[in-house]
Amino acid sequence: MARSGLAGAARVARWADAALGPGRGSATAAGKAILSAATAEWAAEDLGLTPAQVRADWDTARLAGLVEVHGDTARPGWRLRAWDRDDSAVLRGWVALFDAWSLAHPEPEGNEPATVGEVVSAMPQVLSFLQLSAGPVPVPQLLDLLQQRVTELRTERCEVEYTPHSADTARPSPAPAPVEPGAADAPLAPLLEWALRALAAVGALTYGEGQATLTPLGSWAVWVKLEQICVAAQSPAGNIEQSAEDMLRGCAQLRPNAARAEYRAWLAARPVAGAVTELLDAARGEDALLRGLAFEALRVVGAPAEPEVRAVHDEPTLRPYALLWLAEHDGADPEDAHQVLTRDEATWLWVDTAAAVADHGEAPLLVRHLESAVQPTVPALLNEVRAVGHPRTVQVLVALAAAHPDPALAKAVRRAAFQVHTGG
Repeated sequence: MARSGLAGAARVARWADAALGPGRGSATAAGKAILSAATAEWAAEDLGLTPAQVRADWDTARLAGLVEVHGDTARPGWRLRAWDRDDSAVLRGWVALFDAWSLAHPEPEGNEPATVGEVVSAMPQVLSFLQLSAGPVPVPQLLDLLQQRVTELRTERCEVEYTPHSADTARPSPAPAPVEPGAADAPLAPLLEWALRALAAVGALTYGEGQATLTPLGSWAVWVKLEQICVAAQSPAGNIEQSAEDMLRGCAQLRPNAARAEYRAWLAARPVAGAVTELLDAARGEDALLRGLAFEALRVVGAPAEPEVRAVHDEPTLRPYALLWLAEHDGADPEDAHQVLTRDEATWLWVDTAAAVADHGEAPLLVRHLESAVQPTVPALLNEVRAVGHPRTVQVLVALAAAHPDPALAKAVRRAAFQVHTGG
């Protein structure tokens, strides 16, 4: 159902990928990759559509994340890339369109912006009621519910205002009286009709003959939203409101399953794009432990993080982590994913992980970390560790020398640390 609803948008997005990408045709004389009149005519001729249909499908494609406009270029979003092989990408695209229903079909002119905003804010409760009803609901009943919810929103927004009482004193004026449910009948009825028609246009419900019914896709979307709210409300470690860095620090001592539950709760409480950016910023810091944990959280994000992860895979600090993430995302077995790394990248990652162990773990863990090196012998490892230029090399080698029980090996590691320190 989601595929059929977005088929036209996907078609226009594929056309834009071929026609408007870097080095291809220009959308306007200024080189902007937007649908000018000329570009709409061009697409309409190529696709056998009218310019109006092209513009409508283009707007849908952008809202669904099938196409992205960056400056003067248009490029396909990750959902279009995954369209044929990943049903979840299609569903995520439709949910993005569902979330943007009020943008996809703007309200009629002549309405107060504040009232429109109240109706948009109240519609999730109306949709939840439709889902619980599991069948057609008369529009007057939905209007009743909408009026009640708008009244609640207006009441919650009321603040005590202060007015002058004398030259040096002030007293509170009476709080505004709550809006009675019947007082908003006239403005809310047409806005409810607009909202129902807009939601019907994106495929969330059917509307006609004085009643509305959620479609199976709409019912699923409302259920997902409710589930996200419940997950966000049940953060096991209570880190939902923390920054990414503080959340990751809070997860450092949790077992893997508990940490993943915390990542899911943290992610459910914020937009995906902002969360991914925040996690990558945390990964760029000096704490190697947070770097590893940030990419574990990005594994929970999954496919929506792909463009951002791919964009940072040339940053030296993040490259090994990003390459492993991308390999696993593309279907590699986690145990075999390390094969995508060069010898230098694997060695750099070994030092970075050792730095995390040295900072946050116990000495025996650092000694056992030797076993994970790709080099067959300790002398070979030391030679390559000195060559990769990790900024924490000296500290890692000093900590390893102090922790290792073999005096001869510890001496060799200390010598290597000294040589790195002095530039030898």
